[in-house]
Amino acid sequence: MSGFAVFDFSEVLARMSRRTTSSAWIRGIVEMFESVGLDVPAILAEAGIDAAVLACPDHRASTEMVSHLWRVAAEHSGNPAISLFSAHVPKSGNFDIVGYAMLSSQSLRVAIQNFARHLRLVSDAASIHLDYNAESVRLQLHLFGGREPIPRQRVEFNLLTMLTFCRWVSGRPIKPLGLFLVWPAPSAVAPFEDAFQCPLHFEADFNGLDFARSDFEANLPGSNVDLAGLHEDLVQRRLAVLDGLSVSAKVRDEIIRLLVDGEPRREQVAHALNLSERTLTRRLQQESVSYQKLLDETRRDLAQNYLARPNMSLAEVAYLLGFADQSAFFRSCKRWFDVSPGQFRAHLSGLSKNDRWTSKRVGQGSE
Repeated sequence: MSGFAVFDFSEVLARMSRRTTSSAWIRGIVEMFESVGLDVPAILAEAGIDAAVLACPDHRASTEMVSHLWRVAAEHSGNPAISLFSAHVPKSGNFDIVGYAMLSSQSLRVAIQNFARHLRLVSDAASIHLDYNAESVRLQLHLFGGREPIPRQRVEFNLLTMLTFCRWVSGRPIKPLGLFLVWPAPSAVAPFEDAFQCPLHFEADFNGLDFARSDFEANLPGSNVDLAGLHEDLVQRRLAVLDGLSVSAKVRDEIIRLLVDGEPRREQVAHALNLSERTLTRRLQQESVSYQKLLDETRRDLAQNYLARPNMSLAEVAYLLGFADQSAFFRSCKRWFDVSPGQFRAHLSGLSKNDRWTSKRVGQGSE
């Protein structure tokens, strides 16, 4: 289009903060690939992942590498529904130590709340938000792609893995009230119906699942208060190692939680973390970061996630990012991405075209 400058989006996206995923979660993905007969060594080699390091519990891969792994697997399999093999039961270890804490939790509600609170042990490229009402619970999954768009297979696998784990740990064939995905419906929905066994909602405003409140509140057969306390202690130790005893990750989590009510103030976040504002400022300075920088980077990462959703208006994005008006959001986007929100959304839409589903019948007759 004439009159527009040419922007180097690769350089812009390279400035976005790096997010990582644990080798434990990646092993779960690879185990599923093996279970359906894919050439795992070839896939890992093409994705640039060393199979040997996956055995290391402290190894983490960038969010871009995880997305690339899914893209390569879909190409190798020829099956865009590769993420929906519900016969694969995730192991507790795939959730890192958090998985064992989930096993001993009193209920699915407590298990998923703990998973959401400690999710950065598994991946700091993801977040989970739970909304409760009288009859249902809505689980929303947010992924951060960094320099690359996120393949839909990655989102679908994550949601199905959580659902399958819930079914397994509860010992009941839980059927969600609904599956919600932001992408258009595929040419065939049978794989989704078989895997999730619930109503499907495509082109939704979020990626997630609705559960019956009764399923969430039911006691788990493996519930054990003493064991749960032991697992919580282990989780906290692992978190301390992961965070390097920093508060930066906790500040980011609080910012995300508070943004919908407007721009979070430093004193609000300090209070939520049981710190004085002066102590919070000092600890962040020790980590060579400021509160304002964390707020700006968190908004920037969320903006990329929200702008990738075609059905979310720019006004909604500005609201969810805590901006008082759209003009402030517009100015921030120009500073982050060198272009307007609409232009950046158009670019992300162009990147995602290769992830569209085809009408070809592939795999085990599922498409």
